[in-house]
Amino acid sequence: MIPFDAIVLAGGAARRLGGVSKPDVELGGRRLIDGVLVAVADAREIVVVGDVEVPEGVHRTVEDPPRGGPVAGVAAGLDALATTGPTAEWTVLLACDLADPLPALGRLVAAWAHALRTDAVDTDEHDGWCLADASGRPQWLFGIHRTASLRRALERFDSPRDRSMHSLLAESTLVTVPAGDDDVADIDTWTDHARWVETLEGRR
Repeated sequence: MIPFDAIVLAGGAARRLGGVSKPDVELGGRRLIDGVLVAVADAREIVVVGDVEVPEGVHRTVEDPPRGGPVAGVAAGLDALATTGPTAEWTVLLACDLADPLPALGRLVAAWAHALRTDAVDTDEHDGWCLADASGRPQWLFGIHRTASLRRALERFDSPRDRSMHSLLAESTLVTVPAGDDDVADIDTWTDHARWVETLEGRR
């Protein structure tokens, strides 16, 4: 396995969930954050950015000041990874509220690793890989990116606060991997939550 680090963003306000701690919302008998951490269990180092309890061995940090948006979260996560020693060449970025990230992340990482080992894609020309939903829209927080490319992208901003992921990655050259809507589904509302409770029960 080619080494990679992981940053999980868990600092949102969850307004459409009534302001609850989104990473602590339970689905299928476990917290959303724990489902995402299972998906990145093969990472060299994992940083969760947000005010949430994490298992032993997982690093935690917050943006300064908190609630600075996803790009500020990426910056804080990269800074935290830098304190763990030499960082991996690649970093997975994931949101904390993904409903069922493990299968799709497995396919993404497999496609990325295959490309690095073969001539299927000229990976030297690409800054990262991310999933794209059924409409072809890139999922910025469901991807794997060159760590150095993320740092260069952050250097364009005087401050990362309140910046969008689209603006961060606008100049990056990305490979997009098609995925179904359920592959990249997140839990933004209690309606989303109820649908996924039914979906997971049906799978059992």
